[in-house]
This record gives sequence, C-alpha cells and structure tokens, in this order.
Amino acid sequence: MMLIETLSVFPEMFEPVMSTSILGRARQAGIFDFRAYDLRDWTHDRHRTVDDEPYGGGQGMLMKAPPIYEAVRSIASSGPRPHVVFFTPCGAPFTQAAAERLAMQERLLFVCGRYEGIDERAYDLADERISIGDYVLTGGELAAMVVTDAVVRLLPGALGDAMSSVDESFATGDSGGLLEYAQYTRPAEFEGAVVPDVLLSGDHAKASRERNRSHVPLASRPDFFRTPHGLRARPRRAAYRALSWAQSTERLGVQPWYRSSIHL
Repeated sequence: MMLIETLSVFPEMFEPVMSTSILGRARQAGIFDFRAYDLRDWTHDRHRTVDDEPYGGGQGMLMKAPPIYEAVRSIASSGPRPHVVFFTPCGAPFTQAAAERLAMQERLLFVCGRYEGIDERAYDLADERISIGDYVLTGGELAAMVVTDAVVRLLPGALGDAMSSVDESFATGDSGGLLEYAQYTRPAEFEGAVVPDVLLSGDHAKASRERNRSHVPLASRPDFFRTPHGLRARPRRAAYRALSWAQSTERLGVQPWYRSSIHL
C-alpha cells in the first residue's frame, strides 16, 4: 500500500479531497493511505512561527528552513524512506510521465510552500522539485492535491476498469499518448448536434478508426506535435481531419511531444 504524506501549514485542507470520489474509495479500499502533517508542530516558540523576513530585503515572508528540516527528518525517521517532493515554480513541469514514475514509489512526502517561497537551503531535502504550471497559487497544498489525484488513479485497483488509465489523454503506454478522442452519450441528437453515424452503427472496428481520427484537436493543441529536432510543426488541419493518427504523423514527419528527444 502506498503512503502519501503532506507537510503544510494548513493540513486541514486535505481531508475533504482525500475522502471523496476515487481518492476516497481507493483510500477506504486500502490502496493508499494518507497523512497530513502541520509544519507548526515542529516550531519552538509560543507563536509557532514558520516564516521570517528575507535577507537582502524584498516583498513578503519566506518559510524558514529549520522547521522544515526538523519535520522532514522526524517524519522520515519511521518506516521506509519517503520520496520527498517540493512544489516550486523552479521545479520540473508535472506530466503524466512524472505521475507514472511517482506511482512506483512506496512512500511520498509532499512539502507545501506558502508566502513568498521557501528558504533555499530547505531544498537540499528534496529528491525532486515539481511545478504544476506557469501560474501563481497561494500555496503548495493545491499542487499536492493535483499530483496525489494523478498518482493514485494509476495505482492498481484505484479505477474500476484496469484499462481506464491506459487509454486516457497523455498516457505514455503504446495505446496512449494522445488527447482522448471526442466522446458522446445519450441523446443521439441534442439541439441540432448529432452523434456521428459510425458510432451508432454498432460496428466497433469502424468506431475505433473514427476515434483514432478524432484523437487530437490540433486547432487547440498545436503544441502536441514537434519535429525530431524539437521544433513545433505547423498544423495542417484538413490533412489531420482526413487521416488517422498513424497516417498523419508519418505524412507530416512529426511525432508526439513525449517521443521527441529534444523539448523546447
């Protein structure tokens, strides 16, 4: 069973998420366990101070290194050593491949920053640093929730269908790697928009080919394609609408971003 832990100044944020939907069911089933720690429990002043002014001036407050060091060392002292992850804008971009890699860990400890950031010396504790996107959040708690959700749904038994995570957007296996195809459910016609006839025909082979053709909307995600040299290929929308995934990539000489050897 995987153990996921968080270190934060707002540990109460996590329980509603960890006890709901897929995460809640997986936790109840014993697929993973979760613990949230309060960083203030490792402070030694009456105000339980975890931040201070930065040296050299600047805006805001920084989280202090000593409480983080003491907390991480204390948490890691029992059981298997955790894989320690810090969330920071300077971290590696979080991807499905990263989620799959983290899902192989036995124990994860997410350290969640606040305020203007963390004393640089605390990052020496990190096994890796992760960024979930180029935007600003108030703290790392939401990032920890995002990564936890992405990781747990990959654990065996977390999803009802074992193939659900294989055929999803961004999955890195042989049958994944693309944005998911357009999907429809009842009614077959709604406000003038109809489900493609091939999906209503009962011919599963034709339906599968239709899904292949509708995998990636280039108009909205041209970044999904790069040349072997890491440069973005110019979308040829008409060709992509007419060709299957395999035909289109071969004809245009491009490949999915996750197979490119160089990333911009």
